[in-house]
Parts: sequence; C-alpha cells; structure tokens
Amino acid sequence: MEKTIIGSSSSSRTVNRGVIEENTLAILDATDSKYTRDANDDRIAYLEAVRAASILPENGTSPTNKMYGAVFQILRNGKSLELMTTSFLLLNELDVRFPRVFISNTPSSEAGKLEVVDEWSPFTLNSDVALDGEAAGKNSNSLFDFSCFHRLIEELNEAANGTKVHMADTKFLGGMLLFQYLVNVLEGDFKPRNSVYAETGDWQLVRKSELNTFLASRRINYKSLMKDCLSIMCGLYQVYVSTPYGNDHIAMDIGLLEAQRNTCLAMQRLLVVIMELDVSKKKADSEGYTTRADGMRTPLLEIILDELTYNRHMISPFFQVFTDSKWKLGIILQYFSKYIAKPVVCTRRSGNVTLAEDLKFSGFLKCFSNGTSTRNISKKIGADVVQLLIAHAFLAHLGLSSQQNVEGTSHPQEDGSSLMETCDHVIAALDNLRRTNRNMEISPLGKEAVFTAATIRSIISEKPRKKLHQS
Repeated sequence: MEKTIIGSSSSSRTVNRGVIEENTLAILDATDSKYTRDANDDRIAYLEAVRAASILPENGTSPTNKMYGAVFQILRNGKSLELMTTSFLLLNELDVRFPRVFISNTPSSEAGKLEVVDEWSPFTLNSDVALDGEAAGKNSNSLFDFSCFHRLIEELNEAANGTKVHMADTKFLGGMLLFQYLVNVLEGDFKPRNSVYAETGDWQLVRKSELNTFLASRRINYKSLMKDCLSIMCGLYQVYVSTPYGNDHIAMDIGLLEAQRNTCLAMQRLLVVIMELDVSKKKADSEGYTTRADGMRTPLLEIILDELTYNRHMISPFFQVFTDSKWKLGIILQYFSKYIAKPVVCTRRSGNVTLAEDLKFSGFLKCFSNGTSTRNISKKIGADVVQLLIAHAFLAHLGLSSQQNVEGTSHPQEDGSSLMETCDHVIAALDNLRRTNRNMEISPLGKEAVFTAATIRSIISEKPRKKLHQS
C-alpha cells in the first residue's frame, strides 16, 4: 500500500465502506516485502476501519468476502505482534457477531433449525484438488487449504518439541494465533451441526461440516496429524511449566506463556470435537447413513490410547493439560480396560455409543479394592502411573458430576451416601497401592486427591450431626 487512507481516529467518524473496499484491494495485492513501518500502519488503520464499520455500530454489516480475506491475510502473513493480535481479535469478534453456522429457534418445532450462511471461510473445501500455478499464486494469501493446516501443525510441533525455532520467534507466536483462530472456525462450524444431528438424525449436516471434510481429505496424513497434535499439547505444557520469567522482557514472557496456554486449550478443543465427530460418525454408521465419502479412519480415542500406552512419558503432561472432565475420565477408563478383565463387546447396531462402554468409574475403583488386583495392575503399567490415573480420574469424576448437576443433564444425581462411598474407595485404592508398592511415594496430585476425598467425606458425615443437634 502506498498511503494511509483511514487514520487511527477513524473509529470516531462514519466509515465509508467504499474506501474500505479500496484498501482491501491494496491489502490483497500487497506482498510480504511491503511490510515496512508505513505499510504496517496502513494495515492497523485498515483493521480499525473494518471494526468500526462492522463491530461498533449496532446495525453494523458483515464484511465482504474480500474484506474477510484481507483481515485473514494480515493474520497469516503479519510480521509484527501488533498486526497479528489485532487481526486475530477482529476475526474472532466478527465470527461472534456474524456466525456462519447457528441454530435458530422455530416456534413450530422443539428442535432448532440449522442456519448456514454462505459467507467467507478461511478454508478452501475443495482442498483435495490441487490448484494450478496461476490459481495458487492468486489464492495463496487469502485461502487456506487443509494441507496448509497440516503444515501449520507440523511447524508448531517442531517449535514446541525441537530446537530449530526459538519459542519467542514472532513467526511461532503468529502460528499459535493462526492455529487458535482456525480451531475456532472448525468448532463453530461443527458444534451447531452436531447438536441438530443429535436431535434430527440428519447425518448430512455433519458430513458437510468443515471438520469432517478436513479429516476425510486425501491431502493430509490423518494419524500423523493426530500424533503431532498430542505432541504439541505435551511439548507446550513442558515448556510452559519450565519457562522462568526474565527480568528484561517480563511482559513478552507473560504474553508468550499466555499464548502457549491458549494454544494448549485450543488443541484440547480440537481433539474434543474430533472425538465427538467420531461418536456421531459411529452412530450414523451403525444406522447405515455413512458412505465412502465420509472416509475410513481410526477413531481418535484409539490413537490417544495407543500413544499413551507406548509413550508413557506422555501420560503425565497429557493429563495435566487435558482438562475436559467428560473425555478425560473416559480416556482413563478406556486405558485401564486394556489391563483388566475383557469387557463385554457392544453390538454394531446397538446405537448406544458411550465414552466408557467397557468400564464405569465405580468398577474402576473396585479394581484396587484388594492387594492382589492392585499388585497385578501395578506390575503391568507401573505404580506411579496407576497413582496418577487414579487421582486424575477421581478429580475428573468430581468435575463431571458438578458440571452435570449445574446443567441438570445428569441422571439421578449422586447422593451423599454414594459420594461418600466413592471417596472411601479412592482413599482405599491409593492406600492399597502404597501398601503393595512400599517404595512408592505419594505424589502431590495423589495427596490432593486423598485430601479432597477426605474433605468431602468429612463434610457429608457432618451434615447429619448438625441436623440432629438442631432438632
């Protein structure tokens, strides 16, 4: 761009959309070599103008596809932290204000109607078809195919676990913001579709989602991609807990750690929606609705279990950073089911797809009710791993129960007697584990689980005494 058309005070006056469109063409035509100070100022002014036209007014209108593409290009190719964070925040604001996929309430039906707005998306959905040279050149700045998303994840994995890219490198920070935004897009497109599918059974709604299209693409290596995702989560967590604050760049250090934390959360959300898609796909498959177009792939839950089984050093960081109570508990129960009595096999057409078909939490705790079974499991997977998983499973169980009670989605809520029994089983399980492995020390997380169980037990047992005393 050759000049700034809209100054920094543009938000205080009426914004001419025609002028913004003119700037849009300048943004899209700009090359990486034009990231001078003046050009950066122009881009910041452009972002402010788009926000002033679409976000600030109550009757603001959605940007055009070219305007969306220009803002996305700034995020994707920005050379300064200011450009990347400003464009990242603007894109998320626009998605909240003008969602592409949402559920509208209809008076004539209990189930909401899925509304799909044919608007701009950062992904090119025909990503299985390679662009020719001319088309690739024209679209490389504003479109993002699934192979590009795969490469982005590979680059993040290299930065999180390697030494070639410095963690504070601006490109790495921009990559984390870009990844977070793309996950927001995939999640925002998938969740309303999956919710309506659960009500109507219309698999076509989920089949057309960007997430399903992405995972079915022939241009990505699905298993390798999922392993990279797990590696990024664990790698970023290790860096997050081991990075000290510096005296000279404390603001930069805090910003970097926050970006790493948010990237871990975004990765968790990506894994969760993929597992939710797998559950829906399995249900649709059992009912005969899937076709070859939906692709054949290993469910992500199985890939996670395999990685945790053969890379046990990943277990601790994974469960430290993976905080979704529902799936966390389900993964732990499925992990333990590999080392205890064979589960009952569910029929293909049962339609009852659950997280832990093979083992319930109460049954999981009973596996450690005596020294013999505790010793046998400890020999297979290690006492330290057993301790860690018992503690994580208990805390996830409490988190899930609390969430269900607040949302009113649980079946009969866990009463005081059953909760006290659960706490007793947790304390007994860790006690048996320590007795059968005398050299094992109780970890801080194990102590937290015992303390939490003992506290809950004490509170529940105190209530009848108070009632008796009051009467």
